[in-house]
Amino acid sequence: MNVAQSMVKMLESIGVDAVFSGSGQGSGDMLFAFAESEKIRTIMVRHEQAASFMAYGYAMFSGKLGVCNAQGGPGSFNFFSGVGMAYSGAYPMLSIASYAPRKWRGKGDLGEVTGLNRTPNSQAMFSATTKKTYLIERPEQVCDLFEEAVNLACEGRPGPVHIDIPYDVAAMETTWHRDISLNVKPVTPLDKDVELFAEYLAQALAAKKKVVAYFGFGCVLSNAGPELRAFVERFQLPFITTMDAKGIIPDNHPLSVGMPGTCGDPGARQALKEADVVLAVGNSFAKWQAWKFQEDIFDNKVLMQINIDPHEIGKVFKNDFSMVADVKPAITKLTAALASRITVREQARPVIDRHCLQPIPYEGNKVHPGQLAREIGRLVPDRAIVLGDAGAHMIWLAAHMQLNGGQTYKNPGSFGPMASHTNAAIGAQLAAPDRRVIVGCGDGCYQMAGFELMTAVQNRIPIIWIIFNNSEFNIIKLFNLVAHGKEVFNHLLGPDFAEYARLCGANGFLVENIGQFEPAFKEALASDRPSVINVVIDEECVMPFKLYDQE
Repeated sequence: MNVAQSMVKMLESIGVDAVFSGSGQGSGDMLFAFAESEKIRTIMVRHEQAASFMAYGYAMFSGKLGVCNAQGGPGSFNFFSGVGMAYSGAYPMLSIASYAPRKWRGKGDLGEVTGLNRTPNSQAMFSATTKKTYLIERPEQVCDLFEEAVNLACEGRPGPVHIDIPYDVAAMETTWHRDISLNVKPVTPLDKDVELFAEYLAQALAAKKKVVAYFGFGCVLSNAGPELRAFVERFQLPFITTMDAKGIIPDNHPLSVGMPGTCGDPGARQALKEADVVLAVGNSFAKWQAWKFQEDIFDNKVLMQINIDPHEIGKVFKNDFSMVADVKPAITKLTAALASRITVREQARPVIDRHCLQPIPYEGNKVHPGQLAREIGRLVPDRAIVLGDAGAHMIWLAAHMQLNGGQTYKNPGSFGPMASHTNAAIGAQLAAPDRRVIVGCGDGCYQMAGFELMTAVQNRIPIIWIIFNNSEFNIIKLFNLVAHGKEVFNHLLGPDFAEYARLCGANGFLVENIGQFEPAFKEALASDRPSVINVVIDEECVMPFKLYDQE
């Protein structure tokens, strides 16, 4: 067994069953080792950036380590956008890259990234965007360093790690192989924090104070949907869900007041204004979900925060109570502690004022993006994963799509690269083969990375890409117009995406009016091939946008 084979065996031993890789001469032994594996499916990509996005998508929905592999240097440097997503969004991920042998370092080996003699320094670069970076120099180091790396990626607030492996070391025979194990301890709350939270909430509710729960994507990562629903129903708490927590409890739940933020629901904004106490669970107050960090949001309110990462607590807004814990055990314990202090609560009847329930007056001859988002919500299968790529389409989906059947919605987060979810979908589908993965993306996003359609075709992965096609960078155009009164460089020339898809061996559909969408979407759902639905939307429609203090 050589070192590369040992590394693949170790990945198998912790349950990894998919890896996303570019090609390259230096990574040859790793590729042969992956090819020999009967437990890991290797997806070869057209561009290494896509591999990093797919690994991130896999980590997001599998609960396992996302892995990408590439030729060192230019190949691995294409990982940075996906690694950045995993770092800022807290997903366990491992990137592996080949590295120059000792005997050639500093001489200009092909793709050398040692930092010697004007070569780039991959260890320095990856250390800036990972939890830790490793360089393996000898076969006897491999198992210990590998085990340390994967545990670090998964523990506490998860994140990416990077390993450089010289290609001569990868080819060396090793007698030090062993299976490795994940020994990640759950982040459970301190009993004293649970008691403090429960006592204050009990007093606040007894005093008829208005308590609002505010749920973020940490709730989704913790798989805490049933616990959160039991919590708000037991204590009759109106709740807000951030864009990324959409669907954690059905959108049509009578206690749901919608989404916060500049593109959020009026009812959520009003509920937060009127609240005396806000219980923020598993969220980090991202810029647009916190009305551009408006400083007075929590003035004259008590803010209580629960987050797995202590650095997120108090990062944006000063809090009054804090609990460092994973959401599921925290809410489970808090429910029990609060139930021992509170009898049956009177049914709450919050005011429901949501974009998805308001009429959309439209008489144009294209497709209104809000109507499209509503149709997606109406037709999407139970437990589906809907990924919104970066752009106005992401906001239309969040504002108008209702998720009432255990579906999950995810946007690209605070790091937010375009095309990330156009590619992450393939990793997400491999992570959750029993759930359909649907991507809402713009024509701009798709043109950045849509060539990975061939990866889906070649591997028979039935992603559905729905292109909100307005031939422009719509959200940037709107920001330009607000800031400068004019806009520049936002208009795109695109191909016939439906015909392109058919030429690639996928299903391709053109939708020019809203009535054409349902049959196209249903045909795509019924197919085991990937599908592209090109929807011609009206570029003049303006997404909902309002600052917190605007009436």
